Amino acid sequence: MNDPGRGRTRCQVAVIGAGPAGMLLGHLLRQHGIDVVIVERRDRAYVEGRVRAGILEQGTVALMARLGLDRRLRREGLVHSGTKLSVDGAVFRIDFAALTGGATVTVYGQQEVMKDLFDAAETRGLDVVFDAEDLRLEAVDTDRPRVSYRRHGIDHVVDCDVVVGCDGFHGVSRAAIPEGVLKTFERVYAFGWLGILADVPPADHELIYCSHERGFALASMRSETRSRYYLQCAADERVEDWPDERFWDELCGRLGPEVAARVTRGPSFEKTVAPLRSFVAEPMRYGRLFLAGDAAHIVPPTGAKGMNLAVSDVTMLGEALIDLFEEGSTAGIDGYSARALARVWKAERFSWWFTGLMHRFPGTDPFARQMQVAELDYIRSSRAAQTTLAENYVGLPLSPGPSNREPQP
Repeated sequence: MNDPGRGRTRCQVAVIGAGPAGMLLGHLLRQHGIDVVIVERRDRAYVEGRVRAGILEQGTVALMARLGLDRRLRREGLVHSGTKLSVDGAVFRIDFAALTGGATVTVYGQQEVMKDLFDAAETRGLDVVFDAEDLRLEAVDTDRPRVSYRRHGIDHVVDCDVVVGCDGFHGVSRAAIPEGVLKTFERVYAFGWLGILADVPPADHELIYCSHERGFALASMRSETRSRYYLQCAADERVEDWPDERFWDELCGRLGPEVAARVTRGPSFEKTVAPLRSFVAEPMRYGRLFLAGDAAHIVPPTGAKGMNLAVSDVTMLGEALIDLFEEGSTAGIDGYSARALARVWKAERFSWWFTGLMHRFPGTDPFARQMQVAELDYIRSSRAAQTTLAENYVGLPLSPGPSNREPQP
């Protein structure tokens, strides 16, 4: 990718982080002729190789199409019109399309999304700087912020009008907001997800979310020949203690005999333990610094909201920045934080609720387990309850515009 040069350079928008949020925002702004530089502390192989989200909401698919980046997605993505829930082995289906007027989700891994975004960047003149060390954000509370970094032993400074932090939970952007301004809300869960990837056909053509006496399980996929499976485990679980045979046995036990009979076993080529947390930072704007994606919020993966929530952020922020640079209007950027957070908290609520419904928590007694079973039985028998789940899963609409919202600092 292009390096904007040594020393000092100038652009309209400097984006920190070349993950899904940063790259999608870069493409969106570049489509409108806005000068963007994306600065990433890792190399392309690392960013592209991270195995994360695999479910795209319709809004995410629509944005990829709007940017002309959906050729492989349309060819290789698996469109799902529903999902299945399993309660101690008894399976029932939630029909997204019937409950939401035709809405669907698409299975297409984050790695594939990143490949599409990176492949198109150079031909479209989108500057991405990899291997940027010692990233620093300066003067973000003025109308002339700047980003400095060191690359291959050379110091660089990017002067800009706007900085957008898309550098994840551990990045530098959120830390640039003063303590007296920034508020954070967090819940860390006392368990994780043990996940494997295996080149075997999926157990079902749709995802199966399993609530079992021994804990949560998920039967998912990345393609028609590659399966992704998860088990709820202790937060400090060691992957070395889970040889493939043990994993497959426990998975099949939780999924129940009906689904287990369709599980194809095979050697895993990746095995990881992922922690679960809910996290929100407010505000998502400070001066000319804006946060998007994991820099501002984290959701447990149960509701498939992580990358999709980042996409909704950059869609709203992209609109606001286009208005700023094309029309000179600050209404969009002034209302961005409140508008984005309205949707963030709804996604946080759904992910928190779905996690609580499907998992076994430490100290869960028989009464609490019966409450989970009763609620799942209610969902099975109630179209209204299924509709609520389906509407949230396929993705709520973007929050209303900023005209009646208070500006953020």
